[in-house]
Amino acid sequence: MKLLHDAIPTDRFLALPDHPGRSSAARRTGIEIEFAGLDVPAAAEVVRGQWGGAITQADPREIVLEGGAHGRVKVELDISLKRKWAEDMAAQALGDLVPVEIVTAPLAQADLLQADRLVAALRAAGALGTQARLAFGFGVHFNTELPGPEGEGLVAVARAYALVEDWLRASDPVDLARRVLPFVDPWPKALVDALAGLTHDDPRALAQLYAAHAPSRHFGLDLLPALEHLCPEVLADVPPEHLKGGRPTFHYRLPEARLDAPDWSLAYEWNRWCMVEQVAVTPGLLAALADGWQAHRRGLVPMRQDWAAEVEALLGTARLLDSDAV
Repeated sequence: MKLLHDAIPTDRFLALPDHPGRSSAARRTGIEIEFAGLDVPAAAEVVRGQWGGAITQADPREIVLEGGAHGRVKVELDISLKRKWAEDMAAQALGDLVPVEIVTAPLAQADLLQADRLVAALRAAGALGTQARLAFGFGVHFNTELPGPEGEGLVAVARAYALVEDWLRASDPVDLARRVLPFVDPWPKALVDALAGLTHDDPRALAQLYAAHAPSRHFGLDLLPALEHLCPEVLADVPPEHLKGGRPTFHYRLPEARLDAPDWSLAYEWNRWCMVEQVAVTPGLLAALADGWQAHRRGLVPMRQDWAAEVEALLGTARLLDSDAV
């Protein structure tokens, strides 16, 4: 039987859906891509070859390119131990287990295809992704602008993600190396329970629930940057090491970086996120998922895999992949 997951496009980027009273056409997305197989200077040369730009900051562990076709790009060794000597020792000891990371400026949706072409160039140059080695656990992060400047639509997207996360994970399981690291944990069931019943669009109420049930940045969807931007005072009890500064974006950390897999693309991972937002702007579907989750939790032994199957059935009737490409 063909599953909905199998129909997700890998060769085109779907457009973000409009939210009530808000067009999504101008929303931008910064992308972070982790990989091994290339050092920082070699990866920076691939970026410069694709997008141009001049090196304005050069260090063996961090290179910044400015003035290219798609704005500022940082290429860095993804390690932060506060002391250069400690970082150098860790990088030497761990080798490719410490990934190189490319961090883009916010990209227009029409420019996302260029990010996929950059991935293809990195692959051709020898970049390796999560599936290349057993111990690799590399990710892709999408930092997509919120639907509205005051947090409009944020609650709906949070509810949608909470209710379909088990399906996202079951339809394309997270690599073992990422599962054992505390970076992309699933949201706690208590948070999902609370969000299933949260029906008013109130970012402060969302922040209170998030601070109570998930006060960490190490989830597949990290809402702390958005909530810190909108209502930092509500997050006073969140451990400070998890508050890295507020910004009006989602921080979607779940996708894997499978750069060495020829059939993988950023478009595939982006389109999975677009499905989350499509659920958020489909009130009947969102309500059906919330009701279904609450009934599921009243079951004798509620299992995440059983809920994922229920989500598959509900999503399959909703035509979520009919969106135009950007």
